[in-house]
Amino acid sequence: MKDLTELTIPTYADVEAAHVRIAPHIHRTPVLTSSYLNELTGAELFFKCENFQKAGAFKVRGASNAVFGLSDEMAAKGVATHSSGNHALSLSYAAGRRGIPCHVVMPRTAPEAKKDAVRGYGGIITECEPSTSSREAVFAEVQAATGAEFVHPYNDPRVIAGQGTCSKELMEQVEGLDAVIAPIGGGGMISGTCLTLSSIAPGVKIYAAEPDQADDAYRSFKAGHIIADDAPVTIADGLKVPLKELTWHFVSNHVTDILTASEDEIVEAMKLTWKRMKIVIEASCAVPLATILKNPEVFAGKRVGVIITGGNVDLDTLPWIKS
Repeated sequence: MKDLTELTIPTYADVEAAHVRIAPHIHRTPVLTSSYLNELTGAELFFKCENFQKAGAFKVRGASNAVFGLSDEMAAKGVATHSSGNHALSLSYAAGRRGIPCHVVMPRTAPEAKKDAVRGYGGIITECEPSTSSREAVFAEVQAATGAEFVHPYNDPRVIAGQGTCSKELMEQVEGLDAVIAPIGGGGMISGTCLTLSSIAPGVKIYAAEPDQADDAYRSFKAGHIIADDAPVTIADGLKVPLKELTWHFVSNHVTDILTASEDEIVEAMKLTWKRMKIVIEASCAVPLATILKNPEVFAGKRVGVIITGGNVDLDTLPWIKS
């Protein structure tokens, strides 16, 4: 693990450069609204729909920035990462676009839809146990065997700069936002959001949303230092990983608050989004809406950007279908 002093802290200039670099490989995703959800929450909600992104998730932004920023010499050995799904398939997508190998370590419990997508983009999967320690140990073996360039799912300045392009677009698409809220796991999206908003819209409050059953970021935020859970269990499979040094830097300096929601609240928010907005979102992406519904006094009367981070759902295991 790298110490923060060994990592370059990205700047907004890096976000702007990333946006130019990745433009041919991503979508400028739409912002949708729902009068029903506005009435229900008492806020004006603007949903930045990264579920419509290439590879079905915001992570293609950071992955593409990392892959297309490599020299030809570095790229020749390929790239490698560990991920529960969306970063894995996003890196596989970007590597495929550049014509280089992509090696991915994934938990054996990762959704089959995400594993299928990784393979579809040409990624080579090695499975591990569903814990951070197993993931990192197996990855070390894969990287040693391949010599591929490690692109961390979130504790990487190239990745954070790429993720910052999402809120850059959002601020260009919607005027007068009072707050932006996004899910938090490892903190890549939130860090990119912090990087962008602190530079171009410092008055906009930044909230992170997290499951009760994987609330290590919430506890870290309250304690003032990183608290890492090894293998939390939550339906929000994209939010099981802990903060690292670089993402903690942004979270601790720029996030207004971290809010949490129960498993039932997350599922209800997911169902509500599917039903009312007619869009497919993952459980991880429903956590922000769940926390807005749970804490209406925080957002009432405000114009709030809500980042929907992905839509890669295993349709055979939807949480409201009884097995």
